[in-house]
Amino acid sequence: MQVVVLVYSNNRTVRADVRDALGVTLGGLELLIREAATQAEVLKQLDAGDIDCCIFDGEASPSGGMGLAKQIRDEYDPCPPILLLIARAADSWLATWSRAEAIHPYPIDPLTLPKQVEDLVFVDEDEAA
Repeated sequence: MQVVVLVYSNNRTVRADVRDALGVTLGGLELLIREAATQAEVLKQLDAGDIDCCIFDGEASPSGGMGLAKQIRDEYDPCPPILLLIARAADSWLATWSRAEAIHPYPIDPLTLPKQVEDLVFVDEDEAA
């Protein structure tokens, strides 16, 4: 088995930083990271239907990660959990509006990001009920 995480940012450095922070395994399973630099690529990846978690860059341009999170939350059922990368604590309210399950501030922390993603992917079945 493997875990598939979709990372969206128009900035290749952000995508690389997320990839480096997450490593190659998650919760003891192989981790496959797919990258998308455009909104169209995110939608194409989601249409494939095998994404376990999304990480969106709230600073992405021209399609911001927060608006994209709101869009896919409205359009995909089921929708994979979404973690938003935000640059300013003041953006937390907008992340809440987008209905993302989690936020992670810049700079990307390789100690906390994997744990956040793991918590999103491996939801306790008792909690989900």
